[in-house]
Amino acid sequence: MVVLSGLLLGMLLGALDQTIVSTSIRTIADDLQGYSMQAWVTTAYLITATLSTPLYGKLSDMYGRKPFYLTAITLFVVGSLLCTFSQSMYQLAAFRAFQGLGAGGLMSLALTILGDMVSPRERARYQGYFLAVFGTSSVVGPVLGGVLAGQDQIFGISGWRWVFLVNVPLGMIALAVVSKVLRLPKQDRPKQTVDWFGVLFMAVGLVPLLVVAEQGREWGWGSAASLSCYVVGVIGLLGFVAVEAKLGDAALIPLRMFKNSTFALGVVISIVVGAAMFGGITLLPQYLQVVRGASPTLAGMQMLPLVVGMMVASVIAGQLISRTGRYRAFPVIGSALVVLGLFLLHFITPDTPLAVTMLYMLITGLGLGNLMQPLTLAIQNALPPQDMGVSTAAATFFRQIGGTLGVAVFLSILFAQVTPNITGELQAAATQPAFQQAVAQGTHSSNPVDAALANGLVAQDHSAAEKVLADSSVIQQLSPELARPFKVGFADAMGTVFLSASLLAIIAFVLVLFWKEVPLRTAGGIQSQAAKSEAETEAETWIGVETKA
Repeated sequence: MVVLSGLLLGMLLGALDQTIVSTSIRTIADDLQGYSMQAWVTTAYLITATLSTPLYGKLSDMYGRKPFYLTAITLFVVGSLLCTFSQSMYQLAAFRAFQGLGAGGLMSLALTILGDMVSPRERARYQGYFLAVFGTSSVVGPVLGGVLAGQDQIFGISGWRWVFLVNVPLGMIALAVVSKVLRLPKQDRPKQTVDWFGVLFMAVGLVPLLVVAEQGREWGWGSAASLSCYVVGVIGLLGFVAVEAKLGDAALIPLRMFKNSTFALGVVISIVVGAAMFGGITLLPQYLQVVRGASPTLAGMQMLPLVVGMMVASVIAGQLISRTGRYRAFPVIGSALVVLGLFLLHFITPDTPLAVTMLYMLITGLGLGNLMQPLTLAIQNALPPQDMGVSTAAATFFRQIGGTLGVAVFLSILFAQVTPNITGELQAAATQPAFQQAVAQGTHSSNPVDAALANGLVAQDHSAAEKVLADSSVIQQLSPELARPFKVGFADAMGTVFLSASLLAIIAFVLVLFWKEVPLRTAGGIQSQAAKSEAETEAETWIGVETKA
């Protein structure tokens, strides 16, 4: 439990940051005049976190867990400090990318160290502590992010900058605690060279594909820039596979692991679930703030049903898995609930009762809680204990791959739909007497936002939608009649995204049905390695005795 406290602090650092930023990103983007560029900030962070995750796993297998866990915390804290000085969305994206270098090791190494200490069957119970931290941060994070982002200044510093600055003292405490209490026994590990070429080819393969996923809507999916990204990405991925095949066990992600059908299918499920989860849920705070007009603080509170569903389902699933040693039923139930929840969310409109929206969130959260923990547990359990770091990092890595692609693609879908949707709604509203009257009144309104929009519409200026993408907060400053076309346009675009996410979740559900269950081991990674070493020593002793005889 002493060691666990250090791991929990590290996980709290990463989990709290994700939830704080997700609620406040709209305020940050509006302040930095780049609402439509927020995908760059999210994607940059996820790219570096994704690329560094398997490297942390491999290096920790080779040289031990603690030094790399401390490194991850340090990089994360420094990146958080840099984010507070951002003066543009481009700078923020760059600093978030640096922060992601540390984030890649926070959660994966915490779960890896737990896997070293505790058997898969008992691990489900201990992971309840991690999920409690994750759940707590998911409750506190959105509210804290909303409170901070909602303040003009705190001690002379813009309120949203505290969203990142709060990580610094928390990270310093985590560093101190982990340095003091995390004591792992030294293990004899085979000396290998670091697969830097694998890292290089992975970056060459993934980065162009993720960039085109985010920028394809502006470049054109068949443009020269997009085609260049496709070609470079495919070449990089082919090069990565070739390098990994040549290096064998020394590879960053040894290809032999994919011969295990449980691991291989689990990886595919992780990618699909990551895309559906991150891509779909990212938009919920946007809906609550842009469409329903909630403040960042209130939006954080309104996300509670999703968080509570995840936490309750995870704890119950962990306890039942620990008692029975069986886990297959939970991913099936979880993926089915995710499909249902995301599909229901695609029906939400500006007029949907908040209680109904929260019910849909609860269903989605219950599904994710039943799905995420057994998924990681099964992937860890599918491979030998000596691959604990690589297998855990791979589970996180491929889920982040899916999440990164999901966020980029779904935000691209959103912004590709928003402009024509709002334009269409404005044209339809122009035929309605109530809207015509609101425009006429708006031209002489004392509200400068109403006046600017009304005069623009009278002059047949159709750039209103583009202006909203630069600063979505103007929607809340408009009169209800003038704001409605914008809210409906956003809601319709978000509905398209939720529907796309539910289709992905259906694929995950089908894959889970074909996923076979492997009995959970009853020994942790360190214990298993020790038993293996002892057995090898006894075997060598008997061979020596027989030889002398």
